[in-house]
Amino acid sequence: MGKAGAGRFFEDYAVGETLRHATPRTVSEGDTALYLALTGSRFLQHCSAPFARANGLPALPLDDLLAFHIVFGKSVPDVSLNAVANLGYADGRFLAPVYPGDTLEASSRVIGLKETSSAKTGIVWVRTEGRKIDGTPVVDFVRWVLVNKRDPASPAPDPVVPELPAAVPADRLVVPAELRPRNIRPADTGSPHFFEDYAVGERIDHVDGMGVMESEHRLATRLYQNTARVHFNDHVERAGPRGACIVYGGVVLSIARALSFNGLGNVLRILAINGGSHVNPCLAGDTIHAWSEVLERAEFSGRRDVGALRLRLVATRNRPCADFPLHRPEGGHLPEVLLDFDYWALLPARSCIA
Repeated sequence: MGKAGAGRFFEDYAVGETLRHATPRTVSEGDTALYLALTGSRFLQHCSAPFARANGLPALPLDDLLAFHIVFGKSVPDVSLNAVANLGYADGRFLAPVYPGDTLEASSRVIGLKETSSAKTGIVWVRTEGRKIDGTPVVDFVRWVLVNKRDPASPAPDPVVPELPAAVPADRLVVPAELRPRNIRPADTGSPHFFEDYAVGERIDHVDGMGVMESEHRLATRLYQNTARVHFNDHVERAGPRGACIVYGGVVLSIARALSFNGLGNVLRILAINGGSHVNPCLAGDTIHAWSEVLERAEFSGRRDVGALRLRLVATRNRPCADFPLHRPEGGHLPEVLLDFDYWALLPARSCIA
């Protein structure tokens, strides 16, 4: 028997099993610097240690999506090494900030299985949990992945499709108790817009575009230790339907979130992932644009200093978003749409203005 593993195929999963993922990872200030270099993110909470400490945090936290990607990356060798595509996310919550020096580990529980009609692939649903080495929960989320079968002739398991909420209810959102924004200066954050300034139904074109370079998306994916072959194995992927490796969807998400600074610059933290799908693949050389829609507003009992916005973040390739592109007239997403992502974000109230 060989010592190297080929990864799991669809037949290798069973509903209810727990997968403990290898390689707990200690994060550092270097991770933060690399993430900023690869995304251009400008949110002050993740750029300025004095600002973070002024808001009650003990140190400069990692960007929430950086923590998410690291936990996601831990799960790839056990969940999606042989994936055709990561299909979507749901019911995710960010539970505690992550700081340089923290060590993150992860595990996943299989909650659903369904063979596709081609019998060549199947969909695997997992709930992944990331925690600090001391057991403090950091993030948990559900994702589902299209995974190759080892043998198309192998029998299909009874389908189990989990019921997932359309959105994380506002009363399940976790605002870190120590996070107490105050004396916020719009000249520092780059935005004059606070929680009260956003209305349900409002759409925001984030205006800017950012190209995805071959070297950068590979480096970003390696930073997260995501080993999925569709992102790295040029020899195989050149013979595939796209003729090239595809960009990890998390790179698209992080760039779109970085672009959203232009219009949502005072966001302090991501609180939850309600749902999301990678609608079309992104390839190196594509330029990403983004727009957001305010879907819902929520206030917190006992907290007058912050509020939450439920936001829809849409990323497109090679198409600016002044007309908020999304669906075809006949239904379905436009071919230029890469990402359709629904999340909760935390913003300071106007009472926090210095």
